[in-house]
Amino acid sequence: MRKFLVVLDDSRECLNAMRFAAMRAHNTGGGVTILSVITPDEFNHWIGVGEIMREEARERIVAHYEVFAKWMRDRQNIDPELVIREGEPVPQILDVVSTDPDIGVLVLGAGDDKKGPGPLVSQLTRQSGSLPIPITIVPGDLSKEKLEMIT
Repeated sequence: MRKFLVVLDDSRECLNAMRFAAMRAHNTGGGVTILSVITPDEFNHWIGVGEIMREEARERIVAHYEVFAKWMRDRQNIDPELVIREGEPVPQILDVVSTDPDIGVLVLGAGDDKKGPGPLVSQLTRQSGSLPIPITIVPGDLSKEKLEMIT
């Protein structure tokens, strides 16, 4: 089964990427893998404090994931898989893509402000020629109706 890999983060555009991935998976008989990456600077503290912060970050990710997962299950009949990694986002994304042969498309949400599409979109599009799968970039300001039309 082909899976859509989508990155869960705190960005506003993440919502449209999640919607797009779930709708495409539903319409094509695929699945969704949701990746969230905890960056090292989130818990570079004393050992005890760092461990507590790492666990709190995981709890926040799972709570955030559950909101999207419930919508995907209820509205799209898709049961997404959650993958939590620690490290820098781009290398972790590339590692997930290379280790899961079922992942067929990377879905990223693009920011719609003047600062550009966002760091992940910027970094990964520079490497897109050497990626083993295509990237779908979903504009952050697309309406639900427009997403439904194009998926």
